[in-house]
Amino acid sequence: MTIILKQIFGLLKMLNSETGTNQIAWGVAAGFVLGMSPALSLQTLLVFLLILTFRIQAGAAFLAAFFFKFVAYLLDPVFADIGAGVLEMNSLRDLFTALYNMPLVPLTRFNNSVVMGAGVVSVLLMPLIFFGSKFLIGKYREQIVKRYQSTKLWKLVKATSFYKWYASYDSMYH
Repeated sequence: MTIILKQIFGLLKMLNSETGTNQIAWGVAAGFVLGMSPALSLQTLLVFLLILTFRIQAGAAFLAAFFFKFVAYLLDPVFADIGAGVLEMNSLRDLFTALYNMPLVPLTRFNNSVVMGAGVVSVLLMPLIFFGSKFLIGKYREQIVKRYQSTKLWKLVKATSFYKWYASYDSMYH
């Protein structure tokens, strides 16, 4: 539980900081793919590996995955139709047969119409999710954070000794 809270606080801190727009946007995009893919699959493991390898904000990824998992559940009938259409294409039949006979590829469960449909949709929409979230983060920082930082309440909090202690502690350990 503390790991999740730490990721959420890290996300909030990064949202309100001056850096990290790409990391947060990639986190949301990775969370979109996580939310759309089955929970225990090779796709999920690959996305986790990407999160750990590259500078992707894990808190954003996990929160986005939580949100998009509900969206995916509602869109399962649409995914089933899209996946069935892709799996029934005669031009791809030989490719799918070859993939199914490979050692690890069947662990993706690509032969399931819902999984195939969700995979196709998530791959096609991931760039839109990335650029859309990057745009929204920029707007959030421009309009909400700057407005909040100019309030008397924020200036009062920033003048307290507790805030100064926290800022010095944060700069030492991060």
